[in-house]
Formats: sequence, structure tokens, C-alpha cells
Amino acid sequence: MTDTPSSPKKSLKKSPKNSRTNSSGNPPESSPANPTANSSETPPGISRRRLMGTAGAAGAAGLVLGAAGGAGAASALRGDSADGPGPLTSVGTTEEMFHGKHQAGITTPLQARGHLIAFDLAPGAGRKEAMALLRRWSEVAKQLMAGRSLAGADTGVAYDAGPSSLTVTFGFGRTFFDRTGLTSKRPVELDPLPDFSSDQLDARRSNGDLWVQIGSDDALVAFHALRAVQQEAGEAARVRWQMNGFNRSPGATAAPMTARNLMGQVDGTGNPKPSEPDFEKRLFVPETGGPAGQEWMAGGSYAVVRRIRMLLDDWEKLPRGDQEAVIGRHKKDGAPLTGGDEFTEPELQKVGTNGKLIIASDAHSRISAPEQNGGAAMLRRPFSYHDGISADGVPDAGLLFICWQADPMRGFVPVQRKLDRGDALSKFIRHESSGLFAVPGGPREGEYVGQRLLEG
Repeated sequence: MTDTPSSPKKSLKKSPKNSRTNSSGNPPESSPANPTANSSETPPGISRRRLMGTAGAAGAAGLVLGAAGGAGAASALRGDSADGPGPLTSVGTTEEMFHGKHQAGITTPLQARGHLIAFDLAPGAGRKEAMALLRRWSEVAKQLMAGRSLAGADTGVAYDAGPSSLTVTFGFGRTFFDRTGLTSKRPVELDPLPDFSSDQLDARRSNGDLWVQIGSDDALVAFHALRAVQQEAGEAARVRWQMNGFNRSPGATAAPMTARNLMGQVDGTGNPKPSEPDFEKRLFVPETGGPAGQEWMAGGSYAVVRRIRMLLDDWEKLPRGDQEAVIGRHKKDGAPLTGGDEFTEPELQKVGTNGKLIIASDAHSRISAPEQNGGAAMLRRPFSYHDGISADGVPDAGLLFICWQADPMRGFVPVQRKLDRGDALSKFIRHESSGLFAVPGGPREGEYVGQRLLEG
């Protein structure tokens, strides 16, 4: 964990260049999310959701429910009125774009539900099979992200749902290049991460040839995409590991707010912001000027994925003041202990009346701050997870840490090395799995993800 987490999701805010919605929160009139009724034979291009009326009607239905809260209004939104299904809320209509400069799911606002899956190519499968697989996966992602049913074998899990901010993001692990005979195109940025003293990594839940990140604001939409990706793997690839996560649902707070993690801490304050002049440079591989043979990564990014167990029983025994000292921020609003609000820059040299640093020398927010790490920064976009109670009787819960950067050796690695040497939070967390993946830029119209690598 670091103090550079993801920006809060705003229910109608769209990721630049990768998403669209009109001012009312509904898709444009030309959007495929204004369908007719579908059935088990629904062809591609027909939305999962049967909408009634116009975007204005959708807004009116929301006002009726908010004002009256009656059974009739609730029934209409469930889709069981005599006149047919009611309109989607703004959460359901939000659509992320499959085609674009970057893949969706990187700068997309945090989603409520996520699935992370790593695959290994099956024995005997190589470049030809990988090409066919990425074509299938890309078509599935394109259709589902637009809110459409899949032709033929759609499971029907997401019938009546809109796009719901679904994203499906694809990446390649180091071993993928060996399996496909493409080692000459493997980026140096995929060199193995160094060992860290706090790691307790399970190799069975680490790395992989291929990585897929699925996110959505609806759990059924996310699961629908998960099953489709698994099924389309066919005989070409086998699941190596899967992890399931969640975040706060859009609209759960009176105003959009930064997310909280399972320790109760505001977790998303210090991420790089799109308004910063070096935002693209920190996150994405330049479109020109890169090494020969790696043009396929133009506009792409590198994802470090870590499953971090939170030792919640130990953490929750600490008084709130001690918890805040470990982090260096107030628990209620995320403000630094030196004063201000959540987005006030911490005064790292400020001392209290006792002559000691107000933000302790080993506080998590101090150690992970970019100014303490030569400017190293990464975009954290995590999910929380809870997998029940482990064999030792404690919660198996924590953070599915995902960070994005143009170069892991300049983003994740220097920060994690610093944390590894003296972070006060270390005694309350445990890194249990790890992966590093090259995520190519977004596909152009008519392309599948990774085409420039596999066919270049």
C-alpha cells in the first residue's frame, strides 16, 4: 500500500478519450444502449437493456422515485410495470469505450466490482492460438462494454442491465513472450520485480502469461464478463489464478468522495491528476521515440498487481489516534495530521509542542510521498477483497493493489523499496502474491488488443 491511491469515482464523470455519456448521464441518441426487447436470440448490436422513453423520461423517473419512494416507482425501475421495463439509472447507462488511445480500466473512475484473472497458455499453444484468443476476447469486451448481449451462447446473467461502466483490460506477462516466440519484443520493463523482505508470495497466485482486469458498477455485469472471458479462453488458455474485489458503490455517499479501504482509511488522495502536466508521461509509454521492436506498447502502461492481506484483528485493536499516527492522516477525512483538508499538502517537517515530528518518520504517508522518493509516482487503482475466514481463524481480507506507470522501475519499485525498509504500516499487512504485466495501448477501430505485437 502507498499513499498514492485512485481518484474517487464520480457517478457521471467519464474517462477522457475512453468513454461517453450525454449531460443527463444517459448515452447519446445514437448509442446502442437504446434498444428494443431482447431474448435468448438477441444478436450483437442489440442492447441488454430495453429502455422506455427518452433520456428525459429516465430523469423524470428518478425524480418520481426520490419524491414519492412509492411501490409504483420502485416497480418501474425494477422493470416489472405493466408497460414494460423502466429506465436505467445513470449508473447503469455509463459506458466506457473499447477503442481509444489507451485501454479502458486504467484511468476509468473506480468501479464497484472487480475481477482479476491470470491465464497461462495451454501446453502446445503458441502465437497462432494467442492471436485467435485475443481476437475472441476483444470482440467479447467490445460487445459487453457497449451493453450488448453476446451472439449464441450468452448466459443471460446481465439481461436488463446497461453497460454499467464495464471495462475489460488485457495485459501480457513476461512468460507470454517465451510461449509465443516474441522474446525480441519483450520490454525490459517486464524484468522480474526485485525481492522485498516483507514478501510472503504464493507462486501459484502470482504472475501468468496473460492478465485480464474486469471492472463494473454492477456485480452481475462484472460476473457476466468474467464468465464470457473464461469461456472464450477455450482450449487455448487455462486460469492460473482469479481474485475478486469491490469498492464503494456510486451514490453511496451524499457527494462523491475518495474511497476507503478495509482499514477504514481514506485511500485515494495522492494519485497523479490528469490536470498535472506530466500525468501522461508518468502513466503511459510514449507514442514515439521508444525502443525499436516495442512500438506495440505505444500508449500502453505497466500494471503491478499485489494481493495484500490486511491483518485486521491487529489493526482494529489500535486506538484511532495510533492508527492515524501509523498513516500520518486523520481517519475521518483523510487530512494530514499537520492540518488542512484531505488535499492539503502535508508539512513533513512540522513539529509539535513536544518537539517531535507531527507526521512520524515512519508514517506511511511520509515514506510513500513522491518528494520522499525522487518524484516516483504511480496511479493506484485498487479493489478491496474479503475471502472469508482463513484456516487460522482470522479474516482473509485486504487490498487487491493495482498500480499503473510508464516504467515500474521508476514507479512502483523505488516506493516499495522505501516502504520495505521502515513503513509503520508493514506490521499490519502482508504481501501474498505479485504480478507484473505489459498492457498495450487501446486498439484502433478494426483492431483487437495486442494485434500490433502479435502481427507486427
